[in-house]
Amino acid sequence: MPSISNKGIQMPESPIRKLVPYAEDAKKRGVKVFHLNIGQPDIKTPQIALDAVKNNTIETLSYARSEGSEEYRNKLANYYVKNNIPVNSSNIVVTTGGSEALLFTIGSITDPGDEIIIPEPFYANYNGFSTASGVSVVPVISSIDDNFALPKIEDFEKLITAKTKAILICNPGNPTGYLYSEEEIKKLKEIVLKHDLFLIADEVYREFTYDGLNHTSVLSIEGLENNAIVIDSVSKRYSMCGARIGCIVSKNDEFIKTAVKFAQARLSPPTYALIASEAALDTPQSYFDNVKEEYVSRRNILISELQKIDGVKVANPKGAFYCVAELPVKDSDHFAQWILESFNHNNETVMVAPASGFYSTAGEGKNQVRIAYVLNEDDLKKSVEILAAALKQYQN
Repeated sequence: MPSISNKGIQMPESPIRKLVPYAEDAKKRGVKVFHLNIGQPDIKTPQIALDAVKNNTIETLSYARSEGSEEYRNKLANYYVKNNIPVNSSNIVVTTGGSEALLFTIGSITDPGDEIIIPEPFYANYNGFSTASGVSVVPVISSIDDNFALPKIEDFEKLITAKTKAILICNPGNPTGYLYSEEEIKKLKEIVLKHDLFLIADEVYREFTYDGLNHTSVLSIEGLENNAIVIDSVSKRYSMCGARIGCIVSKNDEFIKTAVKFAQARLSPPTYALIASEAALDTPQSYFDNVKEEYVSRRNILISELQKIDGVKVANPKGAFYCVAELPVKDSDHFAQWILESFNHNNETVMVAPASGFYSTAGEGKNQVRIAYVLNEDDLKKSVEILAAALKQYQN
């Protein structure tokens, strides 16, 4: 029998999706499952985006331009300028979701055997994208005890080698909800300029910052023009996860030219999704004001309810819509499977994402879970009630 590649064997499973069969089995048994495991908002997609597709009169659904239509990129550039990110359409390559943006970026700046430093815990697919490109993730650990703040610069510097090509952050963070301050971004600026590295910032949750705090883009910091790369997406901003439209933004012309070659190899992003995404840029600010208010309320309820459970420690997120909670269990992977497979509370249960999959350091995050507060307030309260009941019954 032909053999599978070592790269394929090493590809990690998604901690977010690997438990889906157990959730589906629970539903077949008649158990209701509350999904706290995945960042799929229940917020409605802006009607203006849906109508743009519904009312379109295209007769031939043709290829789009490889880097995305000029109309969309021009309009997108205007959006960035309004957000204190001074770029133009030539600095943008449209991708099939933020995932493809990351793959194109890693492919453009690294060779097999190179390294990328990432504060962990981090978005689980960074492991997968790096493995697919033959690149090693070098983790620098942040701690729940200080709310997953940026590790000390010395911690980064001692990890830099001749193979290091970039530092990658998610801001605001998935899975932690941590929001990097302008001061922290400037500290990263110092280190990437000193060591001639790229600074990649996954900024897909830019709109979702709380408690009066503001988002600082790496592209708004003067002096990073040749080093900064932004990964972005419409998925979370407009609750359009299924559109699969993202982009790469950078002022480094050589990087953009290289990324375009990857874009050409996959031909083009999906045309209807481009149409919807272009229309979504006309979404009024009131939409985001209402969504932020909703997420703040959900966050406050979730955190306060989790803090009532004995033995649970939880970080307070300042952005995005996730938190990491430390549970009084030895193995959250086992617990997350058990709560779907062998437990229900009034014929209901919950699905969480084991946090070990958001680390690359062996043994880290074994007693942690990521919780997405993408459900309404009543369902969040009920979910935490179920979680508390499960922890009382669960035997390590």
